[in-house]
Amino acid sequence: MILVTGGAGYIGSHVVLALEEAGFAVLVLDNLHHGHREFVSPDLLLTVDLEDRQGLAALFARYPIEAVVHMAAFAYVGESVRRPELYYRNNIYGTLCLLEAMVAADVRTIVFSSTCATYGEPEEIPLSENHPQRPVNPYGATKLAVERMLGDFGAAYGLRSVIFRYFNAAGAHPHARIGEDHNPETHLIPLVLDAALGVRPHVTIFGEDYDTPDGTCVRDYIHVCDLADAHILGLKYLLAGHPSRTFNLGNGNGFSVRKVIDTVEQVSGQSVQVRVGARRPGDPAILVGSASRARQILGWKPQYPDLETIVATAWNWHRYRFGRQTSGYVPVIVKAQGIPLVGV
Repeated sequence: MILVTGGAGYIGSHVVLALEEAGFAVLVLDNLHHGHREFVSPDLLLTVDLEDRQGLAALFARYPIEAVVHMAAFAYVGESVRRPELYYRNNIYGTLCLLEAMVAADVRTIVFSSTCATYGEPEEIPLSENHPQRPVNPYGATKLAVERMLGDFGAAYGLRSVIFRYFNAAGAHPHARIGEDHNPETHLIPLVLDAALGVRPHVTIFGEDYDTPDGTCVRDYIHVCDLADAHILGLKYLLAGHPSRTFNLGNGNGFSVRKVIDTVEQVSGQSVQVRVGARRPGDPAILVGSASRARQILGWKPQYPDLETIVATAWNWHRYRFGRQTSGYVPVIVKAQGIPLVGV
């Protein structure tokens, strides 16, 4: 049985589905602070907090847990700057409680969701796993602290880990079963989709004077189902007895803010009102990662690498989730890839 912490969240719920489809028995731990109860089967969900040491001990004593996929974390960069104590307690102390419970129960296998935010300001593009780690915000700092904690627990207790450093997760399940729903929403693609739906009046571009082809920031977007598939491969890698390893998970391609907006308009058939604001402090012009290690060692190959498909799956989910019906244009390439269209 595989325990997935944070399994009722955006990425976590996709990982849970992928695990079930791969034939694994799954148990979900989520305190539902940011997770959604409806994203997972009630038969799988335990609403236990990571800081509940007695609850964790009872969980590991009751269930035959073989490995853990640890995705529970606070992940708002701005909030981490304003309220760092929340992040140090939840992300670091919560993980410490989990690791101590694992060691006590003789569970020594874990897949951990980290982030490219551990790298800080990029010194080279694309970013490799060997890039220096100098996080510039508490969120990235707490994730880096957990990475180091995993190394120390590995040396002391034989804990083996796969660490995945995500770039920008995007998209939704192709059948619109689950998708992205944050409160507050801070990710670009759902913000632009909100503007296309009329949920918000406009989307703001923060700076259009960067040294990029169209002057706006470039980011690496990776489909959430491709992230989920990587977790299955990482888990199988560990269960086969391989040593701890760290992997980037990204497309290896960058898409600008303007390109994302244009693609949303193309996929949805709706116009998006745009305002241009000042640059945000700390926003690098380009942030793109190399996932060649994951491809070579895990055999990982993204199935949804193009931006049109990523946006189309997100658009289908957004209309389903927020109850809006539109008659938007749908590119033929999206239909050809077999993605069902909700509400068209």
